Amino acid sequence: MKRDLLLDAAEQLLAEHGTTALTLAAVAARAGVSKGGLLYHFGTKEALVKALVQRLVEEFDQAVSDRAEQGDGSPGTYTRAYVETTFDIVTDRDPARARRRWAVVAAAATASDLAEPLRDATRRWHRHEDGVDVVAARIVRLAVDGLWEAMEYDPELFDAAECDELRRRLLHLLDAEPRGAGAG
Repeated sequence: MKRDLLLDAAEQLLAEHGTTALTLAAVAARAGVSKGGLLYHFGTKEALVKALVQRLVEEFDQAVSDRAEQGDGSPGTYTRAYVETTFDIVTDRDPARARRRWAVVAAAATASDLAEPLRDATRRWHRHEDGVDVVAARIVRLAVDGLWEAMEYDPELFDAAECDELRRRLLHLLDAEPRGAGAG
């Protein structure tokens, strides 16, 4: 699909050269289409960036959903899927793919309205309740979000064994009783 080709070209430009290199002409050239062809799909640079962010959110949502469907449906299935999906992403040792993901977020940060799809998704992800202690689930999701950001800055921050231990410990937090539970 041409739209995905254009989005891929924009991600590559962002990852390789930063937000200042993201122009409609540069994206069209990278994708091998005319500027008019690009404008047919994205009338403005802002529309292009919003589409990049939306695609990032949709890909993450789909990955979490797929992972959750593989679960047993027990309490915490969504949060466990969120953790596992995030660890799949942060332990992906393809530096080009990691840079593209981060570049999309950086491009969205250039204007507050460009990040709206990401803000909406973040609100939805962190307000999701799935039958476990709400605060513990939020702590776990916030922790993996922080891990994602830290490893975007330094992909070699933690080795595979350290990542596995972090993942295991975070998932274990979902098994704990809510604070004050059982007190009577």
